[in-house]
Amino acid sequence: MAEYKWPDFSKRSLISKKISRLDAPSKVSGEAKYSYDVNRPGMLFGGILRSPHAHARITKLDVSAALSMPSVKALRVIQDVGTEIKWEMDEIVSVAAVNENALYDALGAIRVEFEVLPHFVTEELKEKAPKSNPGEAQIIGRPEEALAESEVVMEGYYGLARVAHCCLESHGQVCEWEDDQHLIAWCSTQNVSGLPPQFAEALDIPAANVRVITPYMGGGFGSKFSVDRWGVECAQLARKAGVAVKMMLLRDAEIAIAGDRPSAYAKVKVGCTADGELTAWKSESWGSGGVSRAGNPPLPYVVQIPNIKKQHTAIPTHTGSARAWRAPNHPQGCLITMAAIEDTAAKIGMDPLELMLKNIHLTGRLASIYQQELNIGAKMIEWEHNWHPRGEGAGSGPVKYGLGLGIHTWGGRAHASNCEVVVYPDGGVEARIGSQDLGVGTGTIIALVLAETFGLGIKEVKVRMGDSRYPQSGPSGGSTTVGGVSSSTRRAALDALEKVLNVTAPALGVESGEQLEAWKGTIRVKEDPSRHIDWKRAAARIGPAPLTVMGRNPGPGSLNNSGVGGIQMAEVSVDTETGIVKIERFVAVQDCGLILNMKTARSQVFGAMIQGVAYALMEEKIMDPVTGKLLNPDMEFYKLPGLFDVGQLKVHMMTGPGYDDRGVIGLGEPPVISPGAAISNAVANAIGVRVPTLPLTPDRVLGALGKGV
Repeated sequence: MAEYKWPDFSKRSLISKKISRLDAPSKVSGEAKYSYDVNRPGMLFGGILRSPHAHARITKLDVSAALSMPSVKALRVIQDVGTEIKWEMDEIVSVAAVNENALYDALGAIRVEFEVLPHFVTEELKEKAPKSNPGEAQIIGRPEEALAESEVVMEGYYGLARVAHCCLESHGQVCEWEDDQHLIAWCSTQNVSGLPPQFAEALDIPAANVRVITPYMGGGFGSKFSVDRWGVECAQLARKAGVAVKMMLLRDAEIAIAGDRPSAYAKVKVGCTADGELTAWKSESWGSGGVSRAGNPPLPYVVQIPNIKKQHTAIPTHTGSARAWRAPNHPQGCLITMAAIEDTAAKIGMDPLELMLKNIHLTGRLASIYQQELNIGAKMIEWEHNWHPRGEGAGSGPVKYGLGLGIHTWGGRAHASNCEVVVYPDGGVEARIGSQDLGVGTGTIIALVLAETFGLGIKEVKVRMGDSRYPQSGPSGGSTTVGGVSSSTRRAALDALEKVLNVTAPALGVESGEQLEAWKGTIRVKEDPSRHIDWKRAAARIGPAPLTVMGRNPGPGSLNNSGVGGIQMAEVSVDTETGIVKIERFVAVQDCGLILNMKTARSQVFGAMIQGVAYALMEEKIMDPVTGKLLNPDMEFYKLPGLFDVGQLKVHMMTGPGYDDRGVIGLGEPPVISPGAAISNAVANAIGVRVPTLPLTPDRVLGALGKGV
């Protein structure tokens, strides 16, 4: 039996190197086809009439005018008279028409009347919420007594607004029926293997009769695990019309209801000694994830202060439900905790880096990793030279400079995954896996592992994925994908290679395949590399039929692990006359166990840092408390950073003994956690006061400075 372990890097050419994504040329050239690009014969265009009210009851619905239009081929009432609508843009009627203009005409012809009901959409104003769901207070140690005995007590208020996932490719799909019981759906999804049973349940057909295809997809960030109501409606319209239907969300619906990160606000008290030893924590937090869901940020985050009292209250709002957003609840917990700790350091006149290092033992088993990372990050950003006490802002004139930091953690253990590896008699090697590549290079990782195992070049192997007909693999969420697919691919590849080595052994005059190894397009004797044969000749010995092997995760061998730590430090400039914050330098130091592809790993961190700058400085779903409407459901007013907004980014990946030998651990979530905290702390250091809530827009900065807006 093959020994399931990663190869010796000193003898290999691909693992941990900088490998470009294999799909890059297809994407750059436009050859790559996304769900939006799928056009089937006779295809119709689907759309949905949505509620203009945040809270209302349907009192009248007339679809007759739309039904009478020759261009309308299918129409379905989703929510009829008497239904209570609980958020703006909730679905009422779905329509399929011959083209987009006809679709919009049909939607405009539908007549709906509502009884408008009271709504609440601004959860930061907790006292005005008509409903709330207080959780049970959690107590560790003696928090009240510890606060009373503390030499220093800091009190603060912090928060983050809800932000949209803002996927570049909106949610949606193309649905086509082969007959009344067999569906093909080209979906923009993070869950290729998981959608067939969801479709099947809603459509009352066997899951085996549903095929989901996602060759390319343009971002999900946690929002694309479900088939969603619009997916079911698209399939129902296609079944009713008898031809394919394309239904992709328009940008306003994408931002408004296709998912957001829950908000979080907190009033915090921190107790410590005069020399910075953290002794007590007390927090009252609240937030909203829409009408039915809310996040509960882990507080205090990472730093487990000995005496804790915390309580979280969920505030229902008349908005669409939240969805997992890259590291659910961690950015909220990180900002609240790290801002409170930084404010504590400022109150006692202490460098926050010194305070963090003093209390690093409170971070538990990752303490030594955090200590190393903080020291590395401090050198990268020249902390000792550039940091200054709060209120003593560096910089002449109105522009002030400051430094801030944050630390974070994540699990990242691999998901369940099956991978089928096929070796063809002509030497071709192929992996088949029902996973998806969100655009981060998952397919390249699979190819890399496959090629490394067989001693081939990465372009000499093939990867087939993005199709639910391939072996089942888990959804891409929780930073679980790379560990899952790489482990199942490695196990299948090693078992397949073992079979090839065994049939090749007689040709090289050895007793068993254990004496052979794959190396640069050959099979050679380990003890005498001069004795070798070409890989294609070896593969031909398997016979006329392809060799097929299934690998699974979980499975034998310690190929993946969980639990990583990372730190980030930001240097900002703040114009105290305009309130504009700019990122000058931003550094990340990150652990993720064994790095399979250094280039895509670093790219993950860079992307997370950019996304972090976005939610720290710009992103916010702005709700109108009077009408209940989202005021910025478009890319003109829902702001995202451009190239010149993100500053100078630097990344250092923790590798070597103690890191590589932990196996593969997920990286997608961790580096998006700390940006809000690091940037907010840097702004506080620059201007001498805390801007309590994100995003750090000019009006909030000027408000904190007492200059009005």
